[in-house]
Amino acid sequence: MAHPSANREHERPHGVSSHGVGLFFGTFTPTPNHSWYAHGVAEQTLPTLYERVGGESGVRRLVDRFYDLMDSLPQARSLRDLHATSLLESRDKLFEFLSGWLGGPPLYVNKRGHPRLRARHMPFVIDDAGVDAWLLCMNRALDETVADTDAVAKLQGALLPLAMHMKNS
Repeated sequence: MAHPSANREHERPHGVSSHGVGLFFGTFTPTPNHSWYAHGVAEQTLPTLYERVGGESGVRRLVDRFYDLMDSLPQARSLRDLHATSLLESRDKLFEFLSGWLGGPPLYVNKRGHPRLRARHMPFVIDDAGVDAWLLCMNRALDETVADTDAVAKLQGALLPLAMHMKNS
């Protein structure tokens, strides 16, 4: 008999894997979000990264801290200058994106469609300094808001290629 989650694959938006983490430019599955049978004896379910960072409230804390750091760190000034005066819309979009990317509800995809991250960032000059500033803010926000150090390490490892993928200059 097929596992109950096997029938739900058709419900997932494009780019979101059955393992709970959807990278829209490749495959990254550090914490499967599915059940399996260990040698046919017991069913186990591993938490998604969404759950490991604290679910909705944890992702919101992460995003808010990221933008607070971007707004205050001198090293992130050039990155901050690429954004509108108000960061409310940016905060909402990153929250929606990360929720789905981490294996939680696909808020961004449901509301706005496929993220097309690189295409959406093309109008902005993103060079090595911009990538470094983004990673500085995100890595510091992860360190300050997520207690699960293994999850932080996995996310930092996955966010590096994501940030490098945005580089266009």
